[in-house]
Amino acid sequence: MHETAYQITTLTPQQPTANPGLLPTEIPPGVQMVTLPGGARTLAYTPQQAPPAPPVPVAQPIPTWAKTTALLTPTIGGGIAAAGIGLSYAAPGLIAMTEALWAAVALIAAAAIGVPMLLRIGRTTTGKGSTHITQNITASGMFGKANGTINHR
Repeated sequence: MHETAYQITTLTPQQPTANPGLLPTEIPPGVQMVTLPGGARTLAYTPQQAPPAPPVPVAQPIPTWAKTTALLTPTIGGGIAAAGIGLSYAAPGLIAMTEALWAAVALIAAAAIGVPMLLRIGRTTTGKGSTHITQNITASGMFGKANGTINHR
């Protein structure tokens, strides 16, 4: 077996290094260049800084449309309540009027169907022709007796 001996060297802080350091783009996130109390500069992990406090919200004025809506809401609700009460009082009368209207609709429908049927039946039962009756009435004087004749054709 063959052993290779490696020479271990150490650098003193005053000696310049062959590699002067990392470029700023090569430093990983979370690592910064810090100065130690002895004056030496080195790379070190630094604690994360707390995020900045969120801005304090400023009170906004209430929009005009919201004020108007808030003022109209009780009025609209009161109107709906009044309409409901009025309908509850008017319900019996409305029911009676509804029944009367349905009766009128039934009468109109019966007339629309029944009248033409009656006219048709009346024309067919009279037969071939129709009878003509003529009257001739005559009277003499203001208070005279009237005489007349009836002719059937």
